[in-house]
Amino acid sequence: MADYGSLPFAEQIAFFKDKLDLPTERWDDLLGAAHDRAFVVAGATGADLLADLHAAVRKGIEDGTTLAEFRRDFERIVAARGWTGFTGSDSAAGIAWRTRVIYETNLRTSYAAGRWQQIQAVKADRPYLEYRHSESVLNPRPLHQSWDGLVLPADDPWWQTHYPPNGWGCKCRVFALNDQDLERLGKAEPDRAPDDGERDWKDSRGVVHQVPNGIDPGWDYAPGAHAKAPLRDLFERRLADLPAPIGAEMAAVLRPAIAAEQAAHYRDWLTRLATDPRAKSERPIVGALHVDDLNWLAQAGKPLPQTAEIAMGSGPINGPKAARHAADGDALTPQVWEYLPELLEAPLAVCYDEASGHLLYILPEATTRRPQLAVEFDYRRKDRANVIVSGYRPQRDDLLARVANGTLRLIRGEL
Repeated sequence: MADYGSLPFAEQIAFFKDKLDLPTERWDDLLGAAHDRAFVVAGATGADLLADLHAAVRKGIEDGTTLAEFRRDFERIVAARGWTGFTGSDSAAGIAWRTRVIYETNLRTSYAAGRWQQIQAVKADRPYLEYRHSESVLNPRPLHQSWDGLVLPADDPWWQTHYPPNGWGCKCRVFALNDQDLERLGKAEPDRAPDDGERDWKDSRGVVHQVPNGIDPGWDYAPGAHAKAPLRDLFERRLADLPAPIGAEMAAVLRPAIAAEQAAHYRDWLTRLATDPRAKSERPIVGALHVDDLNWLAQAGKPLPQTAEIAMGSGPINGPKAARHAADGDALTPQVWEYLPELLEAPLAVCYDEASGHLLYILPEATTRRPQLAVEFDYRRKDRANVIVSGYRPQRDDLLARVANGTLRLIRGEL
């Protein structure tokens, strides 16, 4: 096996290249390990803007270009994309600060992530990690200084929250050691992980997080350790927390990458629903609202969803409404419910029900592409979830009549 450090540093480049561009409003919209899968710039929501910024940082990683060149790229990009009002945009000093944060944060975390991959590859030969504080930092953090020279096993849980960088501007690093290195340091065995306690931190949405002392909020993770984590986990954790417009933008980006995984998770839930009582309390995510639908609701003066996810409950499948539709002869078949995520992705029409305040998705029959299926969901619930509450086979003439008399408003598509 190659010695640690002798591997070509393709790992850093691959890690950053594989990140998906995600829109965010605030810096704390995405925290911790989610950054292993996503490239974000706080306040940047446009797909083209994010793609350009991603490419500019990637150039710095791949080609070793300077901060000065990144700043020139940044100014060109924001001018071309019309991005204004971002934090730091009101002064030359603010732009200099903001560009340094974007550039250095991404370079340091991607470097750490690449090193993490190398550490995992050689830890059979180099099973320890040594924490080293950088003396080049102008305002050193006392706890970071106290960890200088700390040696722990590479698999010690402490590294999951303290693997550097551990905050904005942190330049601490780790080095992989073998038994001979440990002996050279005068250590008969690795150290014990310190317990420096935790503190409460409230994010911009009022959610309280437990943060290890000495670690900046949002930095309590090991860059690279979650680079292979399922995208669905990232998607669904964040979708239910983000405001609906940002969540809808995120869904549009991630949907192609997670569609198969999300559908498989949903179908597994359907299977368990028949035998596992716990499945009835679960609400798997089966889709997300479209930005156009949110814009229509806003322009029409309707209540707006708090989040963008579309969740599925057990009631429409085996609850009282399902029994009622079965008795009326317009129930959806098990095969329709099985392919609900795919059907929701391409509805023939989306409507707003003036009477119930629900959104109605008109879905095509798979073989005829005619509007023969419908699901409706309630997005005004106090628990923030947008949950499908009914599924049935509508009569097209009834739908057209309701649109004509104004009780059903057509948001997009056609009946």
